[in-house]
This record gives sequence, C-alpha cells and structure tokens, in this order.
Amino acid sequence: MKIQLARLQNKSCEWAELGARDYSKKISAIVQFEEVQIKSKSADRESAEAKKQAEGESLLRYVEVSDHLVLFDEKGRNFKSSREFSQFFLKVMGAGKKRAILAIGGPYGFSDAVRARANDQISFSGLTFNHHLARVVALEQIYRALSIWKNLPFHND
Repeated sequence: MKIQLARLQNKSCEWAELGARDYSKKISAIVQFEEVQIKSKSADRESAEAKKQAEGESLLRYVEVSDHLVLFDEKGRNFKSSREFSQFFLKVMGAGKKRAILAIGGPYGFSDAVRARANDQISFSGLTFNHHLARVVALEQIYRALSIWKNLPFHND
C-alpha cells in the first residue's frame, strides 16, 4: 500500500519544510510514502464557504474510488495514546486498498462532500493548528506509529 499525505498547496514555511523533509525521509525508509500538494482553483478573496467547496472539489478529483481517505480534522476521532493511533494506522495499511490518503484540510476545514467520502476522520487535538504545524504533527505521528509497529527506538511509553 502507498501512503500519501495530501495537503492543499500553500506558501512554504522554512521551519516546517525542514521538519517535514526529515519525517518524510524517515517514513519513506519504512513504507512507500509521498507528500502531495492539491491545487485548488479557489481565489484568495472568495468567501469561506466558496473556498471550502473549491478545495473539496480539488481533493475529491484527486482521490480514487479504491483509496482509503483519512481526514485530519479537529472534530474527528481522538486517540488516547500514540499506541492506539498506531493500531488504527496499521488497520488502515492492512485494509487492502491501493493507497491510503491522509488529508489536511484548508483553513475552513473540509466540505460536506469530502466528509461524506472519507473513510475515517481523526483528530490529534481539539486545538486548531495552522497548515504548517498540522503537516509536521501529522508526519511525526505517522512516523511514531510506524516506529511502534517496527519496534524502533523512537517512542517511549
């Protein structure tokens, strides 16, 4: 299975790029992984709802029927521990799908259509993170889940 972290294209941030590059390299050493940027046709001056709809349409055009789509969303399922998230992540990897796409939403979240298509919605916190921080947190947790699975010296209980 190929694992992808999908995010809407936005301006880069130097510290986030460094962290993301580091974790992406570590993840890629364990599983087939890549980050993808989804281009949206939304305009910066559009209303929040119009922007959310345009971003959703772009994401849905990218996702295939055979994909397992997981949304990172503050309203999603919370995990009690990294070990619990690791168990969830292993189930996603073992679901028999071609790709698992883990998606970070835009500034206004996901559209109803994207939520309806999603196989899972998860949250790392009830707090809201900007795109750059959400990306690094997602990558760190994916690597942590894989390190637990492979019994690598990264996670400490």
